[in-house]
Amino acid sequence: MGQKTNPVGLRVAVNKDWRSKWYSGKKEFGRLLAEDRAIRELLKKKLESASVPKILIERAATRCRITILTARPGVVIGRKGAEIDKLKEELSRMTGKEIYVDIQEIKHPETDAQLVAENIALQLERRIGFRRAMKKAIQTALYFGAAGIKIRCAGRLGGAELARVETYREGRVPLHTLRAHIDYGFAEANTLYGKLGIKCWVCKGETKDETPPRPAETVTVG
Repeated sequence: MGQKTNPVGLRVAVNKDWRSKWYSGKKEFGRLLAEDRAIRELLKKKLESASVPKILIERAATRCRITILTARPGVVIGRKGAEIDKLKEELSRMTGKEIYVDIQEIKHPETDAQLVAENIALQLERRIGFRRAMKKAIQTALYFGAAGIKIRCAGRLGGAELARVETYREGRVPLHTLRAHIDYGFAEANTLYGKLGIKCWVCKGETKDETPPRPAETVTVG
């Protein structure tokens, strides 16, 4: 059966980690979940030009630690840390909690699936040909050491009357192999003729099985 699942959710606790780390009772859970979503939406909107693929949230009592993964840490921090102080204030007002913000730099944004998808979406909004944008992204990812990449664009591609799906793939992207490090990203391009959806899967190799081999059993013949 062709039942699709999110490659990140499927690998959580195998080789992926949770993006929100906290625990709460039944009464508080819904409110905190909605708060997490609001925090992510606000930061995504504010840091649109900073290439932010992932926002990690940790909570403890009245404190909340937010880790922003970004390809451009300078844009997030701002001059003398002005931008980050503004963000802290705004988030504190919104949540009513003590906020700590950490910034983590992404060394190779070319192989980050979310950033690749967002970059293609940006190009499609600027009316660059979808085939050209997809092929360029694939070449760049492979050049920077990705084991394989698959990109899928759907919608009224090139302003066509009928919506369709185009997929390009290079290298190996084994979605059923749980030990494979598959990075997944999704973005939407708002064009004049409607929305286009871009999905991206990047394979960054596999985790080697590190269990030591069992010693050979010695059999004594008496």
